[in-house]
Amino acid sequence: MKIVKRKIKGGRKPTGEIALIPESLDDLWHLKHVIEGCDLVYSLTYRRIDAATDKVRPDKIEKKPIRLGMRVERVEFHKFSRRLRIKGVIEEGLDTELGSYHTFNIEPGVQLSILKDWKEHQLKRLREAEKAVDSPDVIIATIEDGEAVAGIVRQYGVDELFSVRYGSGKGDGGSNKTVFFEDVLKHLKNSFLSLDAEAIIIAGPGFIKDDFLSFVKAKDRELATRVRIVPTSSIGVSGFIEVLKRGAVEQLRKEERLTQEVTLMDQLMAEISRDEGGKAVYGYEEVKKALEYGAIESLMVCDEKLMASEEGEGEGRGEKGEGREEIERLLEMVERERGKIVVFSTEFEPGKRLKGLGGVAALLRFPI
Repeated sequence: MKIVKRKIKGGRKPTGEIALIPESLDDLWHLKHVIEGCDLVYSLTYRRIDAATDKVRPDKIEKKPIRLGMRVERVEFHKFSRRLRIKGVIEEGLDTELGSYHTFNIEPGVQLSILKDWKEHQLKRLREAEKAVDSPDVIIATIEDGEAVAGIVRQYGVDELFSVRYGSGKGDGGSNKTVFFEDVLKHLKNSFLSLDAEAIIIAGPGFIKDDFLSFVKAKDRELATRVRIVPTSSIGVSGFIEVLKRGAVEQLRKEERLTQEVTLMDQLMAEISRDEGGKAVYGYEEVKKALEYGAIESLMVCDEKLMASEEGEGEGRGEKGEGREEIERLLEMVERERGKIVVFSTEFEPGKRLKGLGGVAALLRFPI
């Protein structure tokens, strides 16, 4: 994330403008959780301009670049088309109809400005996105007999890149295994080059991963220098999580968000499972109670809680009285008590588990 301009008035509720340029899919995901309804967003867009003509139907409708200011109503993150769609009502702009609806299609490299009342966790998210810009992309390829699943580590989760499935190769003299390895290597190299990744982790049970690495070394010695091996008991999503738990990605990326989420979730579950005296709580009311004791060390909240409507309606609303405003107040109070706040992505397993616990939980300084 590249911050172009930051003009914010301080105070209990910082207000002002931040102009920025998202540089990756991760940055678009961060903006999905920063931009809210009623924010004012400016960006360059293209609007159709009807050209003067004698024809009933002109041959061509001209599109003209126009800078618009739009009051946001809805924000949608489309990871497969690599864009953020911001929908709302036009409030400022030349040669356009004010009050009409429009959609900004924000892609990496497109500048926008956001004017709003800023919350501390939103400013913190942008600061983290700025720091993460130099973090290398890491591919995790999980492999076992006749099956491989690979994904790219993102800040919001692991996106699956490809999967390959063959027979086990038993009784064919190993020819099927060789064809399988060739196919996996082809997909892996194409993904590595197209994503301009920095490293590859090969993971899986048994010795297949080691055999595959030997195959890679024989076929592409340069690519093999970017590979490291991590043992896991499974492949696919479960294998991805095992790799993150082992800290392999963290060694490659200094600030790996997912590794932090997996570690915190493991700590939370370990404390919850204690017979008595565990230093953890979950659910809005229990977390609120812990806050009254000044006991919260780390607050964990899933992103959907921060996207609930102002009235607390919809999927983001859980226990009675728990809407977005209540969650925001909870975050502000934790910050004042010098607690740490971690927002979990519900697009990945730790965030889904947190959602199952009510969407909010906390690790405590002491049991209550």
